[in-house]
Amino acid sequence: MTAPDPSHDVDSLLPRLTELRSALAQAVVGQHDVVEQLLIGLLAGGHCLLEGAPGLGKTLLVRSLGQALELQFRRVQFTPDLMPSDILGTELLEEDHGTGKRAFRFQQGPIFTNLLLADELNRTPPKTQAALLEAMQERTVSYAGTTYTLPSPFFVLATQNPIEQAGTYPLPEAQLDRFLLHVRVDYPSEAEERDILAQTTGSHSGVVPKVMDADSVQALQAAVRDVHVSPDLLSWITRLVRASRPGEGAPHEVNSWIKWGAGPRAGQSLVLASKARALLHGRFAATREDVLALAAPVMRHRLLLSFSAEAEQKSADDVIAALLRAVPFPA
Repeated sequence: MTAPDPSHDVDSLLPRLTELRSALAQAVVGQHDVVEQLLIGLLAGGHCLLEGAPGLGKTLLVRSLGQALELQFRRVQFTPDLMPSDILGTELLEEDHGTGKRAFRFQQGPIFTNLLLADELNRTPPKTQAALLEAMQERTVSYAGTTYTLPSPFFVLATQNPIEQAGTYPLPEAQLDRFLLHVRVDYPSEAEERDILAQTTGSHSGVVPKVMDADSVQALQAAVRDVHVSPDLLSWITRLVRASRPGEGAPHEVNSWIKWGAGPRAGQSLVLASKARALLHGRFAATREDVLALAAPVMRHRLLLSFSAEAEQKSADDVIAALLRAVPFPA
């Protein structure tokens, strides 16, 4: 008996992905790669870490995504005095005026939402970072012996400012590994910046139409798992990830520039993200182009650079480019 063709279930939803891109373009000028990677993270059911200078529209992008998807959106500005209870929630002592009895009631925190923008996550202490990242991984919050399930879909976009590092708490490598994609937000082109000035300083701002609801998002997330990945592509992804680890047989650049390579979760993330990109482009099979487009966003935060790499001013993207040259796709 053959497996059912996933295209029969999602054919009606695929045109909405194109509508979603168009809807976001009405509020966000340019940043096409960033928009695509955020949608890939959403479809793959992962979380994204956005890195970019202030004022590049990260908050606007996330809020517009929530509006277009009819999802609840919340933004939390992370500060050095933020406590875990400020994110997860806390218990309040309430009195029943009829009986006079008192009881504790759990007051949910801002993490109980569909779309959470964790602004400047590296400005809050490790205790609060760990509480957020644990909830991201488990999709639950435990408080006073009770477990509360987070809404579905649940999508976290955390931002980091790469310029100002004073007074920050860099995320440990094990916590960075929890993010599916590390998205770089660059400055717009001159034409895009001119359009931004015209659009944001007039009396009419971009209105984001509603495109799909939470049920449609969950259906697409389920469809991503059914996207086909050929054995050759799966083997190539495995070799790419393994080649990122220093040791005998690793490329010269890896042994020179990498102190610690990517783990198995990088391979899982690259497969899932490639499947999501294929579906986003209307395909039901991942290709080499999907892997090439996502190798850097998936792996750049999972590689620990050596002192030699820093001395030579080499970035993780330089290592990934060398990896792709050293481990080509089988002909």
